[in-house]
Amino acid sequence: MSLVSNEFSRIDDAGNFYVIDNGVERLIGSQPAMTLEEAMAFYVKRFDDLEASVRLLEQRLKAKADPKSIQKSAQKALGELESPAAIGDLQSLRVRTNAVLDGLGDLLAEAAAKQAELSQEALAAREAIVLAAEKIAAKDPQKVNYKTTSAEMLALFNSWQALQKTSAKVSKSKADELWQRFSKARNAFDSNKRTYFATQDSLAKASKSAKSDLASKAEALVANGADSVVAYRDLLATWKALPKTKTKSDDALWARFKAAGDAIYAAKSEKIAKDDVEFAANFKVKLELLEEAEKIDPSADLNEAKAQLQRIQLKWEKAGKVPRDSIKDIENRLKAVEQKIKSVENEIWRKTDPATIDRTNSVRTQLDAAIAKLEGELEAAKSSGDTAKIAAATEALEMKKAWLSVVIANS
Repeated sequence: MSLVSNEFSRIDDAGNFYVIDNGVERLIGSQPAMTLEEAMAFYVKRFDDLEASVRLLEQRLKAKADPKSIQKSAQKALGELESPAAIGDLQSLRVRTNAVLDGLGDLLAEAAAKQAELSQEALAAREAIVLAAEKIAAKDPQKVNYKTTSAEMLALFNSWQALQKTSAKVSKSKADELWQRFSKARNAFDSNKRTYFATQDSLAKASKSAKSDLASKAEALVANGADSVVAYRDLLATWKALPKTKTKSDDALWARFKAAGDAIYAAKSEKIAKDDVEFAANFKVKLELLEEAEKIDPSADLNEAKAQLQRIQLKWEKAGKVPRDSIKDIENRLKAVEQKIKSVENEIWRKTDPATIDRTNSVRTQLDAAIAKLEGELEAAKSSGDTAKIAAATEALEMKKAWLSVVIANS
């Protein structure tokens, strides 16, 4: 019996093994299929395995491995060391295991601080995703590019899922709050998207119907040729006011509408070209009338000038239309002649108007009286030899005479 016994064990006559654990003897079992030596080796091996586990915990603590993992393993080890079927100094293993737990204090504090920091970073990353989603959802639904923003929203959702898998754990309540905001933004965006495209479909249908009607009206105008230009422009203004759509049917309708317009404007261009040939002779007549009109001298005989102009104007009307690109030039030249005669007529009227004459005579009378008075003052100043008075009277007299000259010239 002594060959297999040690200070931490006892074997009775029946082959039962006892472990002396912290001064207390405890039955751990028997191994009838083994020799006593083999059974002892079996129980000692169990102790060695427990000691190896404790030693590993000590090594991990020294290496500053994950403290939470060490803590969990140490607590499990304590449970296994409570009453194991093993022979050895079990109490020393418990002491060493508790020493490992005691040594985790600083590491656990550091880990907790690091975990808190990582949690804050994870929350900040999630909140950034939420803010980006809310910004997209808040955009004017009518001004959103749904192709790019849909891709952006999907990328945000993928980023959220990736954070859930890879980032540090965060407060469940805070995570739930952020997720609710994110979901709300995504739902709002999806709702806006559905409404937008439903509206666009409705507008596209209405636009297609209206443009089809405009194309038919434009095609009906072609038969009237150049006379339909104004009516076609009105249809074009209506077309431009309709919502823009990017569909094949829209392109086809525009092709019909434009083809009708091209035909109308082609007819107009043809008519203008034909008219220009026909109006060329009229233009020649009006040029001759202009040469005659521009020789009129209203200052020589106003009444005769007005009579000449009237005769020329009658012939001008009878001459008819001229080419479009010549209208403005010849009309301006005739207006210049009319204005020249009108200016002479106005000047004669101004000079012969009784009211004007009365005003002029009144001013002349006043100026004559003022000049006579100033001449007297100048003579008096000269007699007194006062140079200051002489200079003042001379200046005032010259000014009045200048005014009189102006009045006489305009009368």
